[in-house]
Amino acid sequence: MFLDELSPLVRELMGHPAAFLGGVASGLLRLSLGDDPVKSWLTNQGVTPPGRGTGYSANQQNGGGPQTIAID
Repeated sequence: MFLDELSPLVRELMGHPAAFLGGVASGLLRLSLGDDPVKSWLTNQGVTPPGRGTGYSANQQNGGGPQTIAID
């Protein structure tokens, strides 16, 4: 039951342990893939980092706080 939900996570960890743990570490440290030194390291590895308009940084540039909505 609970283990069935964790099986995709474990499968990714066993398939690509360095990439998985790197992603977990960058998430915990809140590193942006578009900022240096992460961006320059990704470029050296042959990966194109995402642009400035994606992910967490885009939410911060668009006001960042809660917004009101109208529900009819």
